[in-house]
Amino acid sequence: MRRLLALALALVIAPTLTQAAGKPAANSLAAPCISATATCEQWVALGDSGARSMVYATYPLTAPNTRIRRALIMVHGTGRNADHYFTTATGAAFLADALGDTLVISPAFHSADGGCKDKLQPKEVSWSCGGDSWRSGGMSASNPELSSFDLIDQLLKTLADKHTFPNLTAIVVAGHSAGGQFVHRYEMANRVHETLGVPVSYVVANPSSYAWPDATRALPDGDGAPAAEVAGWDKETPHTNFSYGPLANAAAVPKYDLWPFGLEARTRGYTVQMSDAQLKLQLISRPTTYLLSQVDTLPLGGFDGSPPAMAQGATRRSRGEAFVKFINEHLGAKAKVIIVPECGHNDRCVYTTDAVLPVIFPPVAP
Repeated sequence: MRRLLALALALVIAPTLTQAAGKPAANSLAAPCISATATCEQWVALGDSGARSMVYATYPLTAPNTRIRRALIMVHGTGRNADHYFTTATGAAFLADALGDTLVISPAFHSADGGCKDKLQPKEVSWSCGGDSWRSGGMSASNPELSSFDLIDQLLKTLADKHTFPNLTAIVVAGHSAGGQFVHRYEMANRVHETLGVPVSYVVANPSSYAWPDATRALPDGDGAPAAEVAGWDKETPHTNFSYGPLANAAAVPKYDLWPFGLEARTRGYTVQMSDAQLKLQLISRPTTYLLSQVDTLPLGGFDGSPPAMAQGATRRSRGEAFVKFINEHLGAKAKVIIVPECGHNDRCVYTTDAVLPVIFPPVAP
């Protein structure tokens, strides 16, 4: 209850900080822009065709700013509601006393493709809505030369420019639900991580599925038994009694190991030219924290109940627990996992928890 009251206070007080500056904070280094409105919108140019994609940001992306010491890129969920996630991220920054020296960015993967009906601005990229979608590095519906991962690549390169942000020492890329799927796959796939000169870490919260690095899966016994998974909400530490082997009913789930659920059949998108070995190496070598809500054990909030996803477990929590144990113990990763107490499938509960704040706002030198 105390945490919820603190968050409510943050969401009420934080906009006042921007309004008190007397002018839009996007044009000022004096105060952060934290209203999820046109005031805080900025545009990121992509490619050579004039294509662009919108983000919300607390400070200008191209104006020199010596105050910025860290950056948080927060990726929205399946609703493509960047405004909501920007408010979540800035509220968390307020609670962490990090608004003044953190550039918070929330990209909007708007789409007018298929079942998605976002209203696009001139030259705005329409990201793929279904199939090989934005959440797995799919190609744009309007600009087929652009992948959704290219947008984060560009943001990272912009942040790493020492002429603009000479004191930036930490970048965090985070996402929840479908955004968690995006960040998980982006972490293992992106080609800029080692080139930036600024440390980048990744925070993956409550995705419905993972890109498994081989064809095995958690077996339905121990903590992987369906009944145990559904009842797993009663424990505030990770379950670890998982065993692994070939999928028993693989013939009935022929697509269970195809991208984005596994590494097979990557025929389009950002990862098409990458080897399995490269993806596995990047998966285990890059610093990643997995946030799993204690009570995210019900099929709610856009839960993926498709056969390939169900092959990874019966609940989001158990899927994450089994995945992290596998990559740590079988592949040598050093991924961290935090069970976020008392939270369900709720980004604001997750990202405003005391134990999570230092993960998304890592300590930096004064």
